[in-house]
Amino acid sequence: MTIISQIENQEKTSIDFRADDLIRETKVLTIARLAKMLVDLFGLDDPFEKIGKHEGEEIEMYFTELDGYITFILTSERGNFDCRAEKALNPVARLILTVEEGKILGVISSIIRSKNNLFSLIKLMKYIIPGKAKIKGSYVAAIKLVRCLMIGKHEVYSYQGGLFA
Repeated sequence: MTIISQIENQEKTSIDFRADDLIRETKVLTIARLAKMLVDLFGLDDPFEKIGKHEGEEIEMYFTELDGYITFILTSERGNFDCRAEKALNPVARLILTVEEGKILGVISSIIRSKNNLFSLIKLMKYIIPGKAKIKGSYVAAIKLVRCLMIGKHEVYSYQGGLFA
């Protein structure tokens, strides 16, 4: 009887771990799809035109709390922008976000809502200096990705029931 209950407990534990993994993967996938959708709908063409020699390079974003990866592939056309919720094969740069799970969308929203200029890039240092975000690899490629994600103060944010209100 005790052996049967131990097996049942192991099965329940295994199911719980798989459910937690599925929830984390779903959150990472949702963030990736949100980034792609916002760039497709509201993104600016100018940062994509300035990709230059970095076109085709993979940049990986890693969320420590979710233990998940998003891979962005740099492209010179906004229409070809793509990101996948998986680990990169050969990343040129890696952005590591070490914020709490509940604050991940706030950080991503802050990046996306920033204007595409030097002053806004400097304002994002508030995440790098305390260690909430780290860049490993090519800083230039990582900055080019961040600039592609910046859509500025778009009218979608002024709507009271908007995406990040």
